[in-house]
Amino acid sequence: MSSEERPKILLLGTIEHATDDWSALSEHADIIHPKSTNRASFLSECTSGAFTGVRAIYRDFHSSSITGRIDAELLDCLPPTCRFICHNGAGYDQIDVDACTAREVSVSNTPTAVNDATADIGVFLLLGAMRNLNAGMAALRRGEWRGDPPPALGHDPRGKVLGILGMGGIGRNMAAKMRAFGMSVRYHNRTKLSPENEEGAEYVDFETLLRESDVLSLNLPLNPSTRHAISAPQFAIMKRGIIIVNTARGAVMDESALANALESGIVASAGLDVFEDEPRVHPRLLADERVLLVPHMGTWTVETSEKMERWAVGNVRKSVVEGKLKSIVPEQRELEKKL
Repeated sequence: MSSEERPKILLLGTIEHATDDWSALSEHADIIHPKSTNRASFLSECTSGAFTGVRAIYRDFHSSSITGRIDAELLDCLPPTCRFICHNGAGYDQIDVDACTAREVSVSNTPTAVNDATADIGVFLLLGAMRNLNAGMAALRRGEWRGDPPPALGHDPRGKVLGILGMGGIGRNMAAKMRAFGMSVRYHNRTKLSPENEEGAEYVDFETLLRESDVLSLNLPLNPSTRHAISAPQFAIMKRGIIIVNTARGAVMDESALANALESGIVASAGLDVFEDEPRVHPRLLADERVLLVPHMGTWTVETSEKMERWAVGNVRKSVVEGKLKSIVPEQRELEKKL
């Protein structure tokens, strides 16, 4: 096969851990790198012919600083040979999947690779918020020991109801871990899981989940239908003193409505790893010591980063060798049948 016939792979981001897997791709394709540093120049680079012959794109979360959202405008600038976008990450809200589907561009993510680490950070946030640890830690750093007055007494998880909104891989992983702390688990999905996947969790309707949960964990993907799934009307239904944990995407919850719910006492405390307008954090949440904040570190481990990279690189390899993906996103199941 001549170099002109070899497919090309466009690298958007960096490979830090799976370097051996990535190097092995050179057997099947040529790797090219963009020169652009912002969206305008990237679109110009696309239309210049620099990416002619690209069949697949590897991208990570941070590459959006160069490309912006992968939307219809950007897709129209890519060469017609580009059929696959392999995203390193479980959440893929930076990609307009509908626009990709309309152009028969297949999208993959790294679903199960993130389950353990994200659930672990959810457990940390849940326990920290239940125990009001953030207020105590903040006082300690000010040289005030526990503070004056000290934080309100926290709560033990045993015997409490954990409500999980979005019982996918991360939600199920977190449910299993919190059952070890003595919590009972309820969940709500668009569809009820099979009994073997429920693993003892109870399926309830959305309003029951909000009304009866002591702790609500948000584990649903961000898309147009889930944006602000939790806002003022939902907070009004919740049990007074509920604790909110979000390790999904910031915009599944209305942060202003959360700040109001904290102020009114509907929400006792919260643990957040994700935010609506990252890296900006809502100033009222920053100022409220009842909110335990982590700067999107749910997958911030060596082991998980490596798993994610290897998974995403595996999707790239499969796309150029077999013309398929091993983890196409759920919205594209019909498109998958055409591959």
